[in-house]
Amino acid sequence: MYDNEQTKLLQAQTNKWLNAGSKEITAHFIDDLRNILRFHEYRYYVQNDPLISDAEYDVLYKLLERFEKENPSLLADDSPTQRVGKGLVSSFPKVQHLVPMLSLENSYNAADLIDWDRKVKELSSLAEIEYCVEPKFDGASISLIYENDKLSRSATRGDGVVGDEITINTRQIKSVPLNAKFSSYGIYQIEIRGEVLINKNNFKNFNDKLIEEGIPPFANPRNSAAGSLRIKDTAEVGRRNLEAFLYHVSYITTTDKRQPLTHSGMLDMLWNLGFRSPKKEALVVTGIDKVIQHVKEFENKRDTLTYEIDGMVVKVNDLHLQEQLGMTSHHPRWAIAFKFKARQATSKLLAVNFQVGRTGAVTPVARIAAVAVGGVTVSSISIHNEEYIKEKNLMLGDTILIERSGDVIPQIVKSFTELRTGEEEAIQFPTHCPVCGHLLFKPAEDAVWRCININCPAQVVERIIHFVSKDAMDIKSFGEANVRKFYELGLLKDVPGIYQLNYEAIGQLPGFGKKSLGNLQDAIRSSKTQPLHRLIYGLGIRYVGETTAKTLANIVDELLEFTNYSEEQLQQAEDVGIKVAGSIYRFFHDAENLQMLAKLQQLGISLTNQKKQVAGTGTPLAGQTFLFTGTLTQLKRSDAETKVEENGGEIVSGVSSKLNYLVVGEDAGSKLEKAKKIQTIRIISEEEFIKMLPVS
Repeated sequence: MYDNEQTKLLQAQTNKWLNAGSKEITAHFIDDLRNILRFHEYRYYVQNDPLISDAEYDVLYKLLERFEKENPSLLADDSPTQRVGKGLVSSFPKVQHLVPMLSLENSYNAADLIDWDRKVKELSSLAEIEYCVEPKFDGASISLIYENDKLSRSATRGDGVVGDEITINTRQIKSVPLNAKFSSYGIYQIEIRGEVLINKNNFKNFNDKLIEEGIPPFANPRNSAAGSLRIKDTAEVGRRNLEAFLYHVSYITTTDKRQPLTHSGMLDMLWNLGFRSPKKEALVVTGIDKVIQHVKEFENKRDTLTYEIDGMVVKVNDLHLQEQLGMTSHHPRWAIAFKFKARQATSKLLAVNFQVGRTGAVTPVARIAAVAVGGVTVSSISIHNEEYIKEKNLMLGDTILIERSGDVIPQIVKSFTELRTGEEEAIQFPTHCPVCGHLLFKPAEDAVWRCININCPAQVVERIIHFVSKDAMDIKSFGEANVRKFYELGLLKDVPGIYQLNYEAIGQLPGFGKKSLGNLQDAIRSSKTQPLHRLIYGLGIRYVGETTAKTLANIVDELLEFTNYSEEQLQQAEDVGIKVAGSIYRFFHDAENLQMLAKLQQLGISLTNQKKQVAGTGTPLAGQTFLFTGTLTQLKRSDAETKVEENGGEIVSGVSSKLNYLVVGEDAGSKLEKAKKIQTIRIISEEEFIKMLPVS
């Protein structure tokens, strides 16, 4: 889109704007600034190679916002400031595509591709065909129309002829240009096809939030992307961090013939105009043998990609030959999809077991007829809660479709209600705890039924497992299996019991020789001096994760000080809202919990904050707050956070004005977008963070 000379010019203009004082406001200056911002959006969202820092971008963005506010007559609907959606969409009207969005013929093996290649050769009377091979993105299909260089309409695929008009939501996708110079190719109307995706990292972060709120997660990134496109709150669409790949031109109205003559040329054109086309992923080859070789190689690396694909699309590269080959009522004859090995399968829902977690949450788990899907054999699947069962319309005996994509937990996609025989049975959600028999309780705002008997054996065991886990007190040699074994044998009945074990009795058990018993004793002894934040996390206070535990540990010198805190005082802590504060308050005002803490203290467990640092003591990061986002390549996330704390810094749980540094790794998510809007936050790379640490 921008050659070297244009890049140098725009970067020079950028520096000029960043260094400029007040200027006379004119339409020329505003257009100049808009073009600069579009250039940097392209470098960031399409090329993933920014030339300025996020803070510098924000300076220019806010400057343009101010100019437009002071000069409303000069506001343009394709300005970078007009992406952000405000308010709710009342409905999505139906619109007709300029050209029907047909399906693709599918192939599943080399023989299918060879047969398709034979048909293409017969219809074209050519001995060899040049093909363009590109990923088959597993997202939600969209159609974009640009008129006179501006995005005028966007729509979902719908039934292929008519879709939902979603222009206002598509404007929130930053890899979709609001303005593109199609006129430089002699084009004044064009319809483009593509796929909207959410990358794997953003998908995981999004699902983690849903699970934390007791909401069933999305089964896969495709469902998440498709659902996001039809959200009526446009601002929420912007927060989902959607991406779009544009890969096909379906219609052109032109004044001349400057357009490319090949499909790969069209991908180049889209890329040059600022779209995220699969130019870099596409490969042009001659002959079906090379196509087969390439699709097999690509399948082997599908899980290394940052986004989901479910196959490859093979297209005749010559556009005139495409036109000659034409299409059926269902699919074009000049393209075929090579589908990778299935990650979906059908099975039978045999039974539902109800499990009780450490917070008392009762989770139904479906037992299904074992089936291989996505490289693993699946025989059980969490079905989350009662509402999920109703939403999916599940019954015992149903034939179900399940899906597993990459490392994503298997999910039930749907039940095949049309296959029911009348012998299926309704799933009865229990009214009493399946373990202790206590009456279950579900608050009005919650989606989960809970056993509120704190002495419920299932909860006790899960609390102990959590307490000894790696991210909590990290008691090595004391895994889940040993916790369950000791509990069943009566050797362990609660968390303090960890420090009162009868080692002589344990030594009589199979698998516990002198060495393994000694390792267990040493690990338990060492855990008594773990940092306070590990103890707080290990206590399993509802809504308190690792980061919030660290925030809480930095507030007090001694854990029991929290008995003097009100809910309002707790809410003053970083990222502690009403719900979290209420949970913390209740924990430290519960008589049984206080008795447990007192007993732990008597047994030698430290309740003091031994590592609390005072800013200005000479540690390099003293008084500074940090947050990490994305995938780090040189350090583990936990190790990086430990280095911050060892050097006097503090880890915070979210992006706010209290954050000093956001350290950005690969595939950064929503935290990065939020941080860009706060000028006081310094956004740095992993390499820059490492340079801040003392040389060891």
